[in-house]
Amino acid sequence: MNIQQELNKVSGFKNLELLAKQVVEGFIAGMHKSPFHGFSAEFSEHKIYNQGESTRHIDWKLFAKTDKLYTKRYDDETNLRCHIIIDNSSSMHYPKIDTFNLDHLNKIAFSALAAASLMHILKKQRDAIGLSIYSDTYDYYAPEKGSERHHQMLLNQLSQVVISRPLNKGTDTYKYLHEIAEKIHRRSLIFLFTDMFQSSVEEAKLFEALRHLKYNKHEVILFHVFDKNKELSFDFDNKPRQFVDVETGEYINLYADTIKENYSKAVNNYFESLKLKCAQYKIKYEEADINNNFNNILTTYMIERQKFA
Repeated sequence: MNIQQELNKVSGFKNLELLAKQVVEGFIAGMHKSPFHGFSAEFSEHKIYNQGESTRHIDWKLFAKTDKLYTKRYDDETNLRCHIIIDNSSSMHYPKIDTFNLDHLNKIAFSALAAASLMHILKKQRDAIGLSIYSDTYDYYAPEKGSERHHQMLLNQLSQVVISRPLNKGTDTYKYLHEIAEKIHRRSLIFLFTDMFQSSVEEAKLFEALRHLKYNKHEVILFHVFDKNKELSFDFDNKPRQFVDVETGEYINLYADTIKENYSKAVNNYFESLKLKCAQYKIKYEEADINNNFNNILTTYMIERQKFA
């Protein structure tokens, strides 16, 4: 049974662990087409060699396959600490869907499955994982741990987030990022899944909060989750429609073609400014289009982990 059949079969992402496992296995199976060719079976046990380190632990067989220098990781090395943060505001539940499949995920389902896939890899590597979920409140927090019981607890929370349907819930992302930053004391790799729909007034506050997250030498990766077809390209037919702000309840009736050009230009400019500001603050920015697969998420993790080691 493939992932799509499994998604159609289960209700509310209850089998999230199995789905995450299949996503990761599919990703690793396809790595022979990527720059990581020959590295898929071993990547969890190696780290990139840094100039000045001892050459004693270089894996020369892996060097012959990849033409890159990696050193073997050992059990007594410090394991990675990772904290995953998910925006659960109403806008993250767009589009509204009743049956999940890989061709029809909303933003929160995409984020939850991406997070679960990362957790599957982190668990195999015996790393500690924490989770924060926020909307108009700080909905959930779990510190970084590596036990099986902890892993199952986080998966359950992710499943519940997908099937919840918060109404008219906005969020002050910057407020909760400050709170989360205060809770993470040891150096960690931090993944944030959000659609970044904030008011322009809050944008400066948001980036101050992201800078706070980087405090104590944390590495922050922002996965900007959006529906590229609808939210960026405004790809709707030109029938009269009512467009509703799911966080405020405000609405407007119009023909899509009357605003498509100006809308797309404005949103493109906003997205480009986000990328530039992330670069300015040394925050890793990655697009996470819900119409695509999870390869970009997992490849980003692999690259950032090697740099973090």
